[in-house]
Amino acid sequence: MSGPIMDVAALTAIDVHTHVQASVLDDQAADGDGFAAMAEYFKAGQVTRFTIPMIADYYRQRRMAAVVFTVDTMHVSGREQHPANEEIAEQAALHADVLIPFASIDPHRGAAGARTARRLIERYGVRGFKFHPTSQGFYPNDRMAYPLYEVLAEHGLTALFHTGQTGAGAGTPGGGGLRLKYSNPMHVDDVAADFPDLQIILAHPSFPWQDEALAVALHKPKVHIDLSGWSPKYFPPQLVQYANTLLKEKVLFGSDFPMITPDRWLADFDKLDIRDEVRPKILKENAARLLGL
Repeated sequence: MSGPIMDVAALTAIDVHTHVQASVLDDQAADGDGFAAMAEYFKAGQVTRFTIPMIADYYRQRRMAAVVFTVDTMHVSGREQHPANEEIAEQAALHADVLIPFASIDPHRGAAGARTARRLIERYGVRGFKFHPTSQGFYPNDRMAYPLYEVLAEHGLTALFHTGQTGAGAGTPGGGGLRLKYSNPMHVDDVAADFPDLQIILAHPSFPWQDEALAVALHKPKVHIDLSGWSPKYFPPQLVQYANTLLKEKVLFGSDFPMITPDRWLADFDKLDIRDEVRPKILKENAARLLGL
């Protein structure tokens, strides 16, 4: 698929963590009542469900690029992914000047999921895969998921893992049945050890396991951390310290759009004690290098 070309030099930032919440094909809700609960958790007010073209316009106006994805939670939720990976890839290709498509496959799909991943990479040009251990109900180091990782590693792609606390299910009875234990970043340490060539992003400040995430990123050369899901004014001090120093090449801007907008995130990031020479690395340079832009 061909489309407009991304001019990385002209971009102000690359947001590695945004969610597609609506399809261009119909008005079906992406995740039922969970969307409203998530908006309440983030104190985001009235949040619009964004299609791929809407996200493209939003980021193009800001001279930013964005990684886009949904999450396949079929095993836990019983719902098929919506919009589908194929739609995200096809629509992102039409807006390739600003969008980078990631896919998501529930590891419980087994061998069929691994075959689908290969097809999405080779036919649709997806650039990485999003995993949400809590919403998908699996430990990242469960061998069930390894056939998927093998396909990603073979193609030199990136695996982005949700880590830590989550807005999914937060505040609902029993947290919607979702279990936080799956999202301890130490489970991803096994993946990084077993797949040394796999590029990995640990998403979010990993509360309550921030030190674990920092340790994994320090120890494993291809493990990165994105800063999405939190306003920078709430970042733990040790995260800011390592972002400024030992991990300055491995920390990435992410917002968690649409629940946190890049406008809000960047306004708070401007007030954070980050060194001048490190800011462009976090906002764009590290992501451009990681994603091969």
